[in-house]
Amino acid sequence: MNILSIQSWVAYGHVGNASAVFPLQRLGAEVWAVNTVQFSNHTGYGSWRGQVFGADLVSDLVQGIEDRGALPRCDATLSGYMGDAAIGEAILDASVRVKAANPRALYCCDPVIGDVGRGVFVRPGIPEFMRDRAIPAADIITPNQFELEWMTGQPVTTLAEAKAAARALQSRMAPGGPRCVLVTSLKVAETPDDQIEMLAAEGEQFHRIRTPMLPLSVNGAGDAIAALFLFHRLKTGSASAALGAAASSIYGLLRRTSEAASREILTVAAQDEFVSPSRVFLPEVC
Repeated sequence: MNILSIQSWVAYGHVGNASAVFPLQRLGAEVWAVNTVQFSNHTGYGSWRGQVFGADLVSDLVQGIEDRGALPRCDATLSGYMGDAAIGEAILDASVRVKAANPRALYCCDPVIGDVGRGVFVRPGIPEFMRDRAIPAADIITPNQFELEWMTGQPVTTLAEAKAAARALQSRMAPGGPRCVLVTSLKVAETPDDQIEMLAAEGEQFHRIRTPMLPLSVNGAGDAIAALFLFHRLKTGSASAALGAAASSIYGLLRRTSEAASREILTVAAQDEFVSPSRVFLPEVC
């Protein structure tokens, strides 16, 4: 399996490609990583050093991969945080190139916009880009609850509302693809206080999974979830199976991180969770 992953990179810690690439490699995927930024650490620390790379560099690197004749072997393009709309256009162009070379390839977009309690935290124009340009190009999209509400303009306070919003996204996604939606960090009226949910929608089917709420707040978990879900969806062809595998692995990773009281997710120390999760959660039809 070969995945083109176009995301940010940090030298210290695990967000963006630094969160997505290693789990994919540990599972046996080849990852062609194209970095959109090179920062010392993630911006949640309040200060950081490094550079934002331009869209031209992203396109040039993808062209170099294409020059090697590799794109027909690419199974998917994965994207996450986008620093500006120009980077986004370069990512969409990369996905188009991959699909032209391999029509079976998928585009998985983690539409990073914001989060519950924080609101929108990306640059102006990015939310609109995600809604108007990225969604119609995507085969798989992995919004959190806040992003699902923002992109659909619909409230998500109950399971029924979450399913309705996911259907609204599906109706706008790439025609001919699986139109798969994974909603992360979901807390609705039906969710027990001590648990958190993920909801997967593909076709007319919906599956959800609940895991215990853990006492931690870290960056990069969403990047890992998107990568894990994409890998298992490619491997099994099933959104339900991908949901179960990704949720089990990410819970184990976050549990280990919580027990260590670490500010950074323990992507390397807890790597066995990607291959053999210490606790398995099974999705249910909803």
